[in-house]
Amino acid sequence: MSERSVAVVTGAASGIGRETVDQLLTEGWNVVAADVNSHNGERLLSEVDAACLPDRVEFVRTDVSDEAQVEAAINRAPERFGRLDSVINNAGVGGAFGPVTELEVEDWDYTFAVVTRGVFLGTKYAARVLKEAGHGGTIVNTGSLAGISGGAGPQAYSAAKAAVINFTRATAVELAQWRIRVNSVSPGFILTPILGSGGRHIERLQEDIQPWPETGRPHHVASVICFLAGPASSFVTGESINVDGGVTAAGPRVGDTVGGDPAARGLVGVARGSTGHESVVHRRIDRPDSAVVQRGT
Repeated sequence: MSERSVAVVTGAASGIGRETVDQLLTEGWNVVAADVNSHNGERLLSEVDAACLPDRVEFVRTDVSDEAQVEAAINRAPERFGRLDSVINNAGVGGAFGPVTELEVEDWDYTFAVVTRGVFLGTKYAARVLKEAGHGGTIVNTGSLAGISGGAGPQAYSAAKAAVINFTRATAVELAQWRIRVNSVSPGFILTPILGSGGRHIERLQEDIQPWPETGRPHHVASVICFLAGPASSFVTGESINVDGGVTAAGPRVGDTVGGDPAARGLVGVARGSTGHESVVHRRIDRPDSAVVQRGT
């Protein structure tokens, strides 16, 4: 048995989950890595073995839509490592896509079963173990930019992720009395396997939509997950943290699109609206090429 902190990570064998496992190990945690893809799970274990950390990770094949499998994965943490400190509900799929008039009900239900039910089940069994242990703990759920605004993902995926974000807040309030903190992380455009062929468009999205001049990678999200899982965030609960390179902050950027922003036209001055006082343009300046600015060069 070990007194190291112990986490269960779902969707642990690739993308954000895989990076989260690596960062937790670096920070000294033991990890139960849960994933439905056994091939990727075996690869994870071989990579951990190569890093001489085989005693600190256990892989459990887990379909997060199946209650018994989620319960078994979470209970495995105290069985193998003697305790549980955090459950990171990260598993997800792109799910149903197509015009809303053409979507199949079974595809819609599958999306919610993995994305939303998986988070519910992970939270349910995490809370049971943590309440019984009596030492508190953390639950971190993976939301999405798609769950915050329309147009950032398919309908079913967006709705399922919106449910995850709201469920996070509701359970954070419920579980606070047991010192169980519940937070979510909402990635923006992150280059992970879940994007599939859409990954080739990530740089264009960065140039057109994302203010920060860098492609989002799994480690950007994993570092925030690890912060929320650990003691450094001890007074943070019920939050959804966006890890999106400023996409949410930028909003619709109407001025950039239709030219309504005087600054975008190189003008400096003051607009006084309907005050009855005249608006003034003080000067015009040369603007650097926007593409250069966005790339940070």
